[in-house]
Amino acid sequence: MLMANLSTVSEFVFVGLSDAPEIRLLLFVLFLLIYLATLAANIMLLVAISTDSHLHSPMYFLLGNLSLLDLLCPTITVPKMLGALLLEHKKISFSGCLFQHFSLIAVVGTEIFLLAVMAYDRYVAVCHPLRYPSIMSTKLCAQLAVGTWVTGLLNSLLHTSLVFTLSFCGANKIQQYYCDIPPVLALSCSSIQSRELVLLVVAGVLGGSACVLTVVSYICILLEILARNSPGIWHKAFSTCGSHLTVVCLFYGTTICTYVRPSFTYSPHWDRVVSMLYGMLTPLLNPIIYSLRNKEVKCALKRVISQVRRAL
Repeated sequence: MLMANLSTVSEFVFVGLSDAPEIRLLLFVLFLLIYLATLAANIMLLVAISTDSHLHSPMYFLLGNLSLLDLLCPTITVPKMLGALLLEHKKISFSGCLFQHFSLIAVVGTEIFLLAVMAYDRYVAVCHPLRYPSIMSTKLCAQLAVGTWVTGLLNSLLHTSLVFTLSFCGANKIQQYYCDIPPVLALSCSSIQSRELVLLVVAGVLGGSACVLTVVSYICILLEILARNSPGIWHKAFSTCGSHLTVVCLFYGTTICTYVRPSFTYSPHWDRVVSMLYGMLTPLLNPIIYSLRNKEVKCALKRVISQVRRAL
């Protein structure tokens, strides 16, 4: 209520991906199938990790956290978008937009820090294989996972408070299918330069730190590989790090295009495409990438699928 009283706008209206009736149903079916496939892929991966004793290790514990984030990310935004496409329910209350914004930024921030932790895990596995069990202990993994979630929530709390304490007294049409930072800032009738600078600095410091940790981890891995120069070392290292490296490139590419830039470069049509890549395709591709590159995960998933078939 305190947030809502600061604004004369009581609700926002999403400008969907298309207002053409002839393709709205097609988009609804397409996005619904992608969403259901994302849920199925990540739920199966979570079940496989939790039920297969071979996957009870630090790497798969962190992967399970990534799958949980990939479940939450589309669930925050896609159901509302599907409702707008099928039923034309394009309105969202001020408090609803605030909650959606907070949840999405929390998930994005947590995933950034989690990928950095996973990069450190891969560094220990390649560079210190004999000490891996002692370094990446169960206690440390739990602390790192909790730390990523807490940092993501605090980061989102700061971003949300800076954005939604602005004044919104004019247009209320969000040029997006969910409440994201750039399109919401574009609607404010307050001066946003100082807050935008704070948002960019905070995002730069936190996101940059996570990115630096990821890059440094892989530089150390590369140096270790070059120092050993033993037969088959490249193949072994790629099998250990390939999936994570692919996911990192996919995540950072879409996230940087969406958030790490000033508001005057905001383009509604381009940003809808980029947000689709991040919000829907990336959570679907992550479990697929890990499944295709990892024999243990593939075997565990086959066991889960066979158990489901027997149950049905």
